[in-house]
Amino acid sequence: MEQATEAPLKKTPLNARHRASGAKMVPFGGWDMPVEYAGGLVQEHMAVRTRAGLFDVSHMGEIEIAGKDALAAVQRISSNDASKLQVGQAQYSGLLSPQGTFIDDLLVYRLAPAHFLLVVNAGNIAKDYAWIADAIKPVGDAVAVDASSRYALLAVQGPEAASVLQPLTGIELAGIKYYWFAHGEVANVRATVSRTGYTGEDGFEIFVPPQSADRVWQAILEAGRSADVVPCGLGARDTLRLEAAMRLHGNDIDETTTALEADLSWIVGWKKDDFIGAAPLREQKATGVRRKIIGFEMLDRGIARHGYDAYVGGEKAGVVTSGTQTPYLKKAIGMAYLPVERTAVGTEFDVDIRGRRTRARVVPMPFYKRQK
Repeated sequence: MEQATEAPLKKTPLNARHRASGAKMVPFGGWDMPVEYAGGLVQEHMAVRTRAGLFDVSHMGEIEIAGKDALAAVQRISSNDASKLQVGQAQYSGLLSPQGTFIDDLLVYRLAPAHFLLVVNAGNIAKDYAWIADAIKPVGDAVAVDASSRYALLAVQGPEAASVLQPLTGIELAGIKYYWFAHGEVANVRATVSRTGYTGEDGFEIFVPPQSADRVWQAILEAGRSADVVPCGLGARDTLRLEAAMRLHGNDIDETTTALEADLSWIVGWKKDDFIGAAPLREQKATGVRRKIIGFEMLDRGIARHGYDAYVGGEKAGVVTSGTQTPYLKKAIGMAYLPVERTAVGTEFDVDIRGRRTRARVVPMPFYKRQK
């Protein structure tokens, strides 16, 4: 009998650099990725909160949509209102099923009046591309291209991000507003620099050609040496985004959750014309949701992890979607779905942690908000 062999893990252009730097590598979304470096997750997390950290996020996917009807195509397949985007601006959005649930979440960049770049999650690239290419067929003159192989993506995040990056580029970083981007060079490499990130800090994501990624990576670390900038892995990226209450696809949002249940109604273009998933969302908005995501902190000792059951009055009432002990806040926090009548701040509930009922309390999100 033949044994099924799993597809080999994909590697970012920085894979050899991570290994040479002593990173602990793990499989993630079909990719061989650094989870942490020698200094460890806590050090990396604190570097981003207090100075700056550098992430390789080249595993993310890039799908371009272009053509005379590109805007109509993006409007059809994304939940947010892309018509509000100016050239040079980005927005957070959802790629929704006809049921209004999340196939994926994504960033939409308007490169030109009829040219958009969608950044999607690493494990969903093939699925998302197939879905998008099929869904835009009725629109007219618009074509989708999986352009992931054309891009490497680096993220420098933290309060010192701008001062570290500025010496390497002629782009005036102070002039880039949050969720806007500019084209230019970084370390003499052509680049697109956007003021975006997944950490709750100020920072920049830098699109460069894959063959130049290592050069830019090393240049940023060298420029950040005096600020003690460190390379960071997926572990710190996850604890940072959780403190900032940013949803993780596959954990906090998926094809069983709607934008309203995920408390993301702000990424729905309620006033725009019809889009995939619009009807069930409008119906849910009118009738109200039965469950909603909440933030919580543990009152008893213990860390509530993804998939742990939540109980109200002895009855199973929901599930934890993300949870950790955060290095900066020094608390055990998480997100969970609960019945809407149990989502008020201050409401207590229990989490089953390996057979032990452990008390938790609903708190406001985000857990952490940077000083501006």
